[in-house]
Amino acid sequence: MKNNRYMNWFFAALLAVAGFFMVACEDEPDKYEVAGGKPTVKYVRVPDVAASDSLLTGAYMENTICLVGDNLRSIYELYFNDQRAVLNTSYITDHTLIVNVPRNIPAVVTDKIYMVTQAKDTVTYDFKVLVPAPAVNSMSCEFAKPGTEVTLIGDYFIDDPNVPLTITMAGNVEVTNITSITKTAVSFILPDDAPAGYINVESIYGVGRSKFRYYDTRNILFDWDGSHGGLATGHGWRDGSKVLKPADENSIDGAYICFSGDLDGAIGATWAEDAFSFNYWPDPDNGYPELSSRPEFAAMLEEYGVNNLQLKFEVNVPSSNPWQSCGMQVIFTGNDVVTNATGTNAYFSLTSVPRGIWIPWKNTGSYDTGGKWTTVSMNLSEFNKTHEGNKCDVTFDKTMLTGVTFFVWAGGVAGQNCSPVIMIDNIRIVPIE
Repeated sequence: MKNNRYMNWFFAALLAVAGFFMVACEDEPDKYEVAGGKPTVKYVRVPDVAASDSLLTGAYMENTICLVGDNLRSIYELYFNDQRAVLNTSYITDHTLIVNVPRNIPAVVTDKIYMVTQAKDTVTYDFKVLVPAPAVNSMSCEFAKPGTEVTLIGDYFIDDPNVPLTITMAGNVEVTNITSITKTAVSFILPDDAPAGYINVESIYGVGRSKFRYYDTRNILFDWDGSHGGLATGHGWRDGSKVLKPADENSIDGAYICFSGDLDGAIGATWAEDAFSFNYWPDPDNGYPELSSRPEFAAMLEEYGVNNLQLKFEVNVPSSNPWQSCGMQVIFTGNDVVTNATGTNAYFSLTSVPRGIWIPWKNTGSYDTGGKWTTVSMNLSEFNKTHEGNKCDVTFDKTMLTGVTFFVWAGGVAGQNCSPVIMIDNIRIVPIE
């Protein structure tokens, strides 16, 4: 540690424009006051007092750390490299200062903490800000065809001039055409020989594996043609035959279903089962098993439980027919709610039947995918809504996974009159990773 009245040019520039930013704690009896003099840092540790012997020489961005020393109330501004930290006076005493490491990657790395006093004196302390390996959270379309452009969404996609970012498909197949890179997204052309499986992204800071599998054919419930072991039709009053499309120029993976027609913008004003729904009611005696009894599904439920599984499917909404009204209700049903033998649609509006509702147009008023297929994910733990979008008092559990209904209706959000086209394929349930 050393004192330094003279700062590098980048730090001087920061101070020239920086104003004091501290969050005062209003309910403390004594008003917080910045102390005079200079701070001394003896060491840095984790905030948990029980683990106070865990000393730190570095920490990842957004981690919380505790500076320990003397006269720490004299710290007026705090920087990690060239990134300013937010100080909260509720967590500053003469001898401890608890602070979050800034979330932004430093532009200039000095591996130091800069503590600036009100008199503009600066004290430095050696400390490294660690940048995580890439986090690969999702893919624009998990069933995209080789030769098409896709985007990985995540964080810490750092393309260092000396160590360029690289992407590797399963089987060590290298991506050779990266089209754009930002910190949170990287786009590339899928190689012609791209195999199914995980995707690795490597930066100067390490390797991150995707939290999904490209072309994931595990536990596909409906693929509409049986090509991946899924069901080719639903079963019930609306078995999907009225919305089924054979493989054509719009296909991503063979046959698919296509909801289309007119929707009123008022909440619940349109009831169009033929055009905007399909259901699957189990009928084991006639070859339509309970969904959760299918071997792969049953094994996943046993290993992961409901709350660690997610529903996924691909969707395509052309820009010529945007979606602007009603929510897509995904209603998993147990045998106590409906089977083929007890067929009824009364459960659509039963508030005791929890469901997931997808309303992608809610925040913007309109949704389309530009005619491209994209992957949608819905955690089963979030299947806790009524048809009106309110919280359901009944907890979703695995007994409710014997049948399923998709229905674009209601949702609790007003929209506007529209005539959407909503194509769907490869409905599956897989683990959350």
